[in-house]
Amino acid sequence: MIEGPRHAGRRSSRLPFLVVGALVAAVAALALPASGLGVEGKSSQACQLSVFSWWTGGGEAAGLDRLIKIWNRTHSDCKFKNETVAGGAGTNAKAVLAKRLAAGNPPDSFQGHAGAELRDYIKAGQVEPVDFIYRQYGFAKVFPKSLINQIRYQGRLYSVPVNIHRANVLWYNPKVLREHRIAVPKTWAQFVAALKKAQDAGVIPLSMGEQWTAKHLLETVMIGALGPKGWAALWTPGSSARWSSKAVTNALNRYATLLEYTNSDAASLTWQDAGKLVADGEAAFNVMGDWQDGYFSGTKKGGNLALKPGTDYGWAPVPGTAGVYDWLSDSFTLPKSATHRQQAVQWLSFLGSKQAQDTFNPVKGSIPARKDANAKLYGPYLKWALKQWKTNALAGSLAHGVVAPNAWNADIDTALGLFLQTKSVSRLQTALVAAAKKNAK
Repeated sequence: MIEGPRHAGRRSSRLPFLVVGALVAAVAALALPASGLGVEGKSSQACQLSVFSWWTGGGEAAGLDRLIKIWNRTHSDCKFKNETVAGGAGTNAKAVLAKRLAAGNPPDSFQGHAGAELRDYIKAGQVEPVDFIYRQYGFAKVFPKSLINQIRYQGRLYSVPVNIHRANVLWYNPKVLREHRIAVPKTWAQFVAALKKAQDAGVIPLSMGEQWTAKHLLETVMIGALGPKGWAALWTPGSSARWSSKAVTNALNRYATLLEYTNSDAASLTWQDAGKLVADGEAAFNVMGDWQDGYFSGTKKGGNLALKPGTDYGWAPVPGTAGVYDWLSDSFTLPKSATHRQQAVQWLSFLGSKQAQDTFNPVKGSIPARKDANAKLYGPYLKWALKQWKTNALAGSLAHGVVAPNAWNADIDTALGLFLQTKSVSRLQTALVAAAKKNAK
């Protein structure tokens, strides 16, 4: 926002002259074009739009870079300040952001997963509702109603989604599967059989990375076992009894079985590292969101692998989840007390535009939140995902902030961390029940 110069009111025998001088300066300032003034009278070049995200690698960084170039070209008076913090699924970034918000030093806009993840910021009064942006730019007409209904909180909207990701994707190496005569599994039984066959062939059956990727795997297994309605019921008030059910026990036992087929160094690997094991033929399968497509198919110049879709890598729904879209959405907010609120509003309106979404998503490895995407711009995987999104039942992601707020997610992280050490399903389920009693209110 543009502010005029500020003056300290000093006592002086020359006060009349100062008053006259101030009036002359004020008149002169009014004669200048608005773009000639910035905060505290500095030139407009001092304005920088501070945007906070965790898009530091793979297709996400390349997609953000394209958005930044458009922004800087069209907003030369307030260039983009990229405040990214590395860490898969935003684990590190959220911790840094929490400290900044607590200190009253928010960025002009920050990334957050659409859904329950944003509730903590909303309840703390740290973000503004953005319904006025939806009305002004007609976003309610171009975003699916099912999406808007799931990201609205107490009748208000607090973020603008730039994309839709699918979490329940099984990535595989076609050459490895052909060589060892392994079929792409569709059911749970077929999945276990395929993993055993890969293991017998001396190939890592299922590659996995650090703990958030283990939670990502957990949610896809549970959705496959419980179905989208059973999964959704776990996140409703008073749901602790559902967490203690035999159906959840069965799902957790399935998860424990899968972990027997993962790589022993998982804790030290990023999601890209785990994906590269599949790309290099060292592993047969990997469960990850469709940002993996951006990493696999993106240009090497951007740090990606430049693989050929359908030839060097393939994809399918995680076994047991066909017809279900385990969704998440990267969105951006309007923090209260943002230094450059006017430019932040412009940033959000830009992110919701067709130009931004069709620029960003083909590179990121995601589909747009808008319904009017130009499908010709998207690669083979994303064309498939665009069709799936229109017909599949929706299930919100746990690992990526749709179904559970941060505090509940943190309690699940603690329980999962202990489980990865002990492998005790009963202890894990007890801890998950306790987390639901504490948070499902």
